[in-house]
Amino acid sequence: MRRRTALSTVATTLCGALALALPTPAAQARAAGPVTVYGHRGAAAYAPENTLSSVQRAADLGAHWVENDVQRTRDGALVVIHDTTLERTTDAKRRYPGRSPWSVGSFTLAEIKTLDAGGWFAPRFRGERVPTLAEYLRRLDRTGQGLLLELKRPELYPGIEGQTLRALTRAGWLDGPHIARRLVVQSFSAPALRTTHRLRPAVRTGYLGNPPVSQLKRYAAFADQINPEQRTVTSAYVKAVHATLGPHRAPMRVNAWTVDSGPAAARLVGLGVDGVITNRPDVIAKATRRIRPGTA
Repeated sequence: MRRRTALSTVATTLCGALALALPTPAAQARAAGPVTVYGHRGAAAYAPENTLSSVQRAADLGAHWVENDVQRTRDGALVVIHDTTLERTTDAKRRYPGRSPWSVGSFTLAEIKTLDAGGWFAPRFRGERVPTLAEYLRRLDRTGQGLLLELKRPELYPGIEGQTLRALTRAGWLDGPHIARRLVVQSFSAPALRTTHRLRPAVRTGYLGNPPVSQLKRYAAFADQINPEQRTVTSAYVKAVHATLGPHRAPMRVNAWTVDSGPAAARLVGLGVDGVITNRPDVIAKATRRIRPGTA
């Protein structure tokens, strides 16, 4: 009896030590792979943002993921553009001088398709067009990249969450492989993410911002990622996010934006971030390749 008790005690002690040695679920998830580099609006430092040329440039630079923004035209088409107005990244002001403030939602798709969305960036891109979401997805089918899709100002476009999901369905982007490996929907709008999660619970989502640690569990009900502006990131905050399980019962992830310098990216990787969103995916990939995550 004593021998059995002694053996039992040893076994219990060894099991306890082994449990302490094993990484937590959050640590396991964080150690699963290298930091993900997301091409911001494609490769916005090298080509006009959110265009097909920018997506292709990101692919040529080796970016396996790109980030984009989706909005809606007056006649209900989904287009890929960042600003809620057309003035900065197209020649709308020159072509339609009486249409100030040139809001995306006040133009039809046909009108937007007449605009030059590349000449403002460099002469060689003159004639580049604002792509529809469908066109953008077809290009990603060719490049094989994943998509971090931002619902831009969804309060301006009631119902855009469902409309975007329907567009993704038509394009074949809501099948198992895409949902598992190539798609995340993000937004600054918590209500839009809640709606997206309610309509299609399998789709991964990311909240743009840095909610207080005390509220992370509330966000974890509908967001798989917390994607903060780079200056707000701390090691303690990243650890708190990783310690919180998201809606798919996996540790929430952290992707920082918008990071264009190698030293800044290296610092963030040292703090433990899972991904970096950048206009210069080649620079950031090189800077983070040999950095051990979470060493700060």
